[in-house]
Amino acid sequence: MTRGGRDKERDDPERKCIVSGDSQPKAGLVRFCLDPDGILVPDVLGRLPGRGIYVAADRAAIAKAARKGLFARAARQPVKLPEGLADLVEALLARRVTDLLSMARKAGDAVTGYEKVKDWLAKGKAATLLQASDGSERGKTKLRSPEGTGGLIGCLTAGELGLAFGRERAIHAALAAGGLRPRVVEEAARLAGLRGQTGGQDGGETAMKDT
Repeated sequence: MTRGGRDKERDDPERKCIVSGDSQPKAGLVRFCLDPDGILVPDVLGRLPGRGIYVAADRAAIAKAARKGLFARAARQPVKLPEGLADLVEALLARRVTDLLSMARKAGDAVTGYEKVKDWLAKGKAATLLQASDGSERGKTKLRSPEGTGGLIGCLTAGELGLAFGRERAIHAALAAGGLRPRVVEEAARLAGLRGQTGGQDGGETAMKDT
């Protein structure tokens, strides 16, 4: 299993992390590139032109790469780093996940609200359960995530999860199989790496409701 949340396949392109030196599928890495002014740019979509520099989707790894000058070494030229690089990557990944969830919702492949999520789980329609990281543990334990890879996503806050569904906040959501689910699972796994969440239901103790 890769950090990107999917099983490693032979034809999955691999790149080397400049911090660990390990090669792994691109799904578990964050791509960076340089703009014309030599400023390092996080390319979370992997679409920007230029030579890519890859770092594991891990806050400590990104911070180390910046601190030790590893980006400049990999680029073989001076590199200007934006302030708060790891925070910037985290924000971009969070936006990416919420955008994908919003698209899944519009396609009818995602729902929010305790009762709707519970119904999808009971009927076997839900392939992934999403629960807000800052929702109450007591409330979250009432729902059981589907088995298998990507069965639970718990790295989004209630505000971020709500944003994907056009609400102020949301605690519970569910994704159907197929569609955008593989991409949501993959990007959420990278976000979890930036937030130091390696799995399970991470959250606070404040009871909240979907609104």
